[in-house]
Amino acid sequence: MDHATPAAGGTDIPAPDTEQVPAGTRPATGQLAIPCWFMRGGTSKGPFFRAADLPGDVRTRDAILLAAMGSPDPRQIDGLGGAHPLTSKAGIVSVSEREGVDLEFLFAQLQPDSDVVDTTPNCGNMLAAALPFAIESGLFTPDGDTTTARVLTLNTDMVAEINVQTPAGPDGRYVAYAGDAAIDGVPGTAAPVTINFLDTAGSVCDSLLPTGNLRDTVEVAGVGPVDVTCIDNGQPLVIINAGDLGRTGQETAVDLNKDAELKARLEDLRLTCGKLMGLGDVTGKNYPKMTLVSPPAHGGAISTRSFIPHVCHESIGVLAAVTAATAATLKGTVAHDVAVLPEGTEVTVSVEHPSGEFTVQLGLDPADPTRVVKSALIRTARLIMAGNVMIPAHRTPDLKQGI
Repeated sequence: MDHATPAAGGTDIPAPDTEQVPAGTRPATGQLAIPCWFMRGGTSKGPFFRAADLPGDVRTRDAILLAAMGSPDPRQIDGLGGAHPLTSKAGIVSVSEREGVDLEFLFAQLQPDSDVVDTTPNCGNMLAAALPFAIESGLFTPDGDTTTARVLTLNTDMVAEINVQTPAGPDGRYVAYAGDAAIDGVPGTAAPVTINFLDTAGSVCDSLLPTGNLRDTVEVAGVGPVDVTCIDNGQPLVIINAGDLGRTGQETAVDLNKDAELKARLEDLRLTCGKLMGLGDVTGKNYPKMTLVSPPAHGGAISTRSFIPHVCHESIGVLAAVTAATAATLKGTVAHDVAVLPEGTEVTVSVEHPSGEFTVQLGLDPADPTRVVKSALIRTARLIMAGNVMIPAHRTPDLKQGI
């Protein structure tokens, strides 16, 4: 397996030259052109940007992201967003100057009807598109039939080793998107993107088990005491047995999204558990994610229904799957109670979700089974569009003369 190197000049990409943007798109006419690559990563999609093409000021950068996506507006009709949290995401990538790291990735979660840009959580799905984007945008040079890069997620200082296929073509090596890998939630097949997470425990919280317990008992209005497992192996989750809330755990995402009573109870739990996990008031945050679990129904290890945080996911996020799989392997957790797993410290966990299953490979430390030493999985990605995203000047008054 070959290891690629950053592209020459990758750390000094000039700002967009507005004089070379087609007529009618110059700032003087009311819009600013910013280079943008629209990517699918796993079961999510959104615009990707080179960090050097965006302003360093966070407030102005976020204003650009909101304008690009068309937020706040439930339909996001005036932007690239798809009126759903899974299609209201963005990625920002740069070449890293840190030792042992090739690229740095900043994930931004937006909401259709909110003006908040949240860069605190991870997104393993969008991470799957980071290396393909870096190659497409000239930040990284492929070297060999397989290109490998170590990518640091700036949101939580999490490092992952990512592999993509880069065969030779008439004009040099390129990212292969066609292939035989299939992931539930995405039609058809594509080339695999392999992600090996190197250190995910306590990504947002202080530790894998932020409360210090495998399970805690929390009072839920209208229900009574309910056992939960609070865990963070890449994504802070609160795991609840669906049966404890009067549900089977096999409901469709559509049905759960209509279940106002359940969603109110989950939010009550989320606010309480956020404080238990040391996250403070999580009212305006996208974490912890609430995850209902039940016995597997289709030959997997565990069945899940994940909320992000107020909408039931049509499948499950990458790092939510990693964290749920980890919980399933830990004896004493709510997830382990319903899981069907093989014995051993190297296990393959099939996490069932509303649209299929998600396979996670876990390696546990034999001396300390609560320590995860390996989390690996396969995703796919695809470049959908490359060009300029047009930002109305009135959305970013500080940028009327360009970045």
